[in-house]
Amino acid sequence: MTIFLTPMNREIFYENLIKTNQPFIEDYKRSFSKTLDSGWFILGENVSYFEKEFADYLGGNFCAGVASGLDALVIALQVCGFPKGSEIIVPSNTYIATILAIVNQGLKPVLVEPDIHTYNIDPALIEEKITVNTRAIMPVHLYGKCCDMDRILPLAQRHNLKVIEDCAQAHGAAINGKKAGNFGDFGAFSFYPTKNLGALGDGGALCMKNSEDYEKAKAIRNYGSRIKYYNEVIGVNSRLDEIQAGFLRIKLRHLDQINEHKRKLAKIYLAKLNDQFIKPVNQPCFFDVFHIFNIRLNHRDQLKSFLLEKNIHCEIHYPVSPNKQEAMKGIIDHIETPISEKIHNTTLSLPISFGHTEEDIHIVCDVMNKFPLI
Repeated sequence: MTIFLTPMNREIFYENLIKTNQPFIEDYKRSFSKTLDSGWFILGENVSYFEKEFADYLGGNFCAGVASGLDALVIALQVCGFPKGSEIIVPSNTYIATILAIVNQGLKPVLVEPDIHTYNIDPALIEEKITVNTRAIMPVHLYGKCCDMDRILPLAQRHNLKVIEDCAQAHGAAINGKKAGNFGDFGAFSFYPTKNLGALGDGGALCMKNSEDYEKAKAIRNYGSRIKYYNEVIGVNSRLDEIQAGFLRIKLRHLDQINEHKRKLAKIYLAKLNDQFIKPVNQPCFFDVFHIFNIRLNHRDQLKSFLLEKNIHCEIHYPVSPNKQEAMKGIIDHIETPISEKIHNTTLSLPISFGHTEEDIHIVCDVMNKFPLI
């Protein structure tokens, strides 16, 4: 059996984007030069090709490239055109962007607690939060694991609700081979650089099944215009950058390889970490892509400090629940979310990127397993 020692001078960062992108650098340079030489920098052929290629990858119909994952959610809500004050069901432990999209459209976020095992919205708790004002469910596929869509979709159909998937962390995640972003009416993606499908800057995409929604989304992202200087609806400037689209086309061809690498690293964690750590659950039929590999421990902060002393960097996704954020005072701060609080207070994200090696993960496991019980 191979034993990995931890050299004190070896530092394992949570994420090293230089290493992660190194295999693609030469292709990136060629793509950049081609775009530069073309003289076309906004909504050119790279964006068009990427939209088609990403839609094909997901197994869906339409994709509109936008400036960020947040914008993708906002534009989905704009396309739906819900009346001001309409209620949108959303998990209580999501990243704040999901809730910002709702609030910024003059809509009301209705928080539903997650399943303590999967960290995704608990389908069993959704129906009790549905009212006559509810218009949509916004499931968030957190950490790279799909929500239980087989239970969420029938609920939505029974109550005539739209389903807007937040897929910012779930590029390629699937249930029984069906990929995230292809279950509901809309799938919103972020291409922030640390994502499994990450650009070299901000970027996002909104995927959908309906051609009318697609045409409206494309207009909204471009000042509400389909024809230059003719504006049909109230729009915004939120266009996926032509240069970033070129980079994403390259990386998309390797996304399955990236996901498999991260799944391989996750398998080491799952097998090797001892039972004092609460590890992600494995579920039959779920294909998890581990944008984040999180464990939970009551003494999370002490563990984080212990690892840092050994030159191992970790992150917390996320230290503060949305309803406790300063920005949410007067909006959702009155809502109690004990399950969400428990997750936020105990979760720790371990190194798991395309730039990490199996040896890196063995080292992290060896050090973590020496963490003294407190």
